[in-house]
Amino acid sequence: MGVRKDLNQAKQRTDLADRVRVEVVRDAQGVVREARTPALARPATSGSIADLPYRNATEAPDAVVLRRADHHGTWHPVTATAFAREVSATAKGLIAAGLEPGGRVAVMSRTRYEWTVLDFAVWAAGGQSVPVYATSSPEQIEWIVRDSGSRFVIVETPENAAAVATATARHSRPPHVWQLDAGALDRLADLGRGIPEAEVTKRRAALTPDTAATICYTSGTTGRPKGCVLTHANLHAEAANTVELLHPVFTEVSGQVASTLLFLPLAHILGRTIQIACLMARIELGHCPSIKPAELRPAFKKFRPTFLVGVPYLFERIHATGRATAERIGRGASFDRAHRLGVRFARAYLDKFLDRGPGPTPGLYAAWALYDLLVYRRIRSELGGRMRYAISGGSPLDRDLNLFFYAAGIIIYEGYGLTETTAAATIVPPLKPRPGTVGQPVPGTSVRIADDGEILIKGSIVFGTYWNNPVATDAALTDDWFATGDLGALDEDGYLTITGRKKDILVTSGGKNVSPAVLEDRLRSRPPVGQCIVVGDNRPFVAALITLDPEDIAHWLYVNGMPAETPSAELVHDPRMRADVQKAVDYANQAVSRAESIREFRLVEGGFTEENGLLTPSLKIKRHRVAAAYAAEIEALYGA
Repeated sequence: MGVRKDLNQAKQRTDLADRVRVEVVRDAQGVVREARTPALARPATSGSIADLPYRNATEAPDAVVLRRADHHGTWHPVTATAFAREVSATAKGLIAAGLEPGGRVAVMSRTRYEWTVLDFAVWAAGGQSVPVYATSSPEQIEWIVRDSGSRFVIVETPENAAAVATATARHSRPPHVWQLDAGALDRLADLGRGIPEAEVTKRRAALTPDTAATICYTSGTTGRPKGCVLTHANLHAEAANTVELLHPVFTEVSGQVASTLLFLPLAHILGRTIQIACLMARIELGHCPSIKPAELRPAFKKFRPTFLVGVPYLFERIHATGRATAERIGRGASFDRAHRLGVRFARAYLDKFLDRGPGPTPGLYAAWALYDLLVYRRIRSELGGRMRYAISGGSPLDRDLNLFFYAAGIIIYEGYGLTETTAAATIVPPLKPRPGTVGQPVPGTSVRIADDGEILIKGSIVFGTYWNNPVATDAALTDDWFATGDLGALDEDGYLTITGRKKDILVTSGGKNVSPAVLEDRLRSRPPVGQCIVVGDNRPFVAALITLDPEDIAHWLYVNGMPAETPSAELVHDPRMRADVQKAVDYANQAVSRAESIREFRLVEGGFTEENGLLTPSLKIKRHRVAAAYAAEIEALYGA
């Protein structure tokens, strides 16, 4: 087992495991209220993130820093020299088009190679990038372009271009728009041929760590998106400290040359910091425009990454697909046994590794070896065969699912962060796994739990202001502590557990406080559940609205011998489907008391998606909109 080998080797490398020691602060009752981790990387005192491509080209000109896929899916290497050259050519084009130092350029595209070029080109030209989700509505585009003052917009497709034109038609000065699918980078390179390289060098030299690098707009789950101004120092602190924490361990322990396939939206700050960290550490980076597992799997098999950064949805779908595949060949029960045994094996092995127990019995080892041949190796194969590590963020990952992947030879390190914290504020440290938590503070960061349970964060990764919004800034920051709006707890070693969202807490008519996140996360981890929302505020009991995942529906119909075209209106009332969903509800209820458990649920047709405005691009539910859209269904749950 690759993970066991890695951890056994790591046991001898205490210098790697113990490079960071977390300090905890307790209150008068002895409860841990704060955890502080010293920085591993020196803070930036000069220069900017814009210098990275040029530094790589100088220090390692022939190093492969990226890989770019052609139309046939074949990956081609991009050297440090070639990448810096393309960044400069694009930066010159932006300068020729009229981009002034400090000017904003909005980028609306799915994750692709050109996005990374543009990010560094905007910085090299002295500008600030403004990411826009490719799925944004004209209303969202209009707000972001107008609020940020972006004079230039670079889009991916004709449809994106049309959306921008519609959104900005009434602007007094509509932005200049280029389209990637129409050769935007080539056009910019042609436009900038008359600009000397010295102009790019001059503009880069004028940037400092405190210069604003990007304005990232929040997902807007509770209102109009706010623009977080992140500086080059913020980006450097996040990337440099996570690289110093993770990269030496992953490469030395596994003996692999690190590479990753980036598929998270680059409009999200996590995707942006990943690309910066990869260039900083010269980790080979590839891009995939889709987060859908069916489209990712072929890319995994061709690119063969050694680690991934994803969201729980990805790991949930990989697990569900594995089970569906097993059922199709008559081995569904075997997969379920492999899951249960894997959880037991991983729990026992981790206890041994962490000196908390004797480890797996000989019989458990033998059973694991059998299921490694039958099940676990197929999971590894689906991810390209070389992957040993993954980082999961965005929402908590079900603990048993984490343990299952551990048994399959893949350690998933959870992390937690927000746009305002330049992505990860906490992460499970390498060689010290603790499934069920989101880890300890990222080096250079402190985490505090307020009296009401709210998570507060302080450090060089924390933003300084919301763009054009001093009122929101003052409400979010107090003495440099950022109030996240999330609820959590710290354990004796400074590991953070997320318990809910402050604004989402439900209070039943009986006075019971319920955090819906715990139930929702566990529900989504079990097929055939797609998205869900737990309700019960000022109601006599907790209930849920549940949608069905399209891939799971197709598989369920096949297994139950029903026509593939069976209408969803029939499925949501099918007693067999309800019985399968009840199993997911029962699993979710295991995590809470009876008073907090889901008593009733209703299956609803369709789904909560970006397209219907019920889901953000980062897969967060817009709770108020769902509640409004399904008001009648919610009332029906309570017999009204």
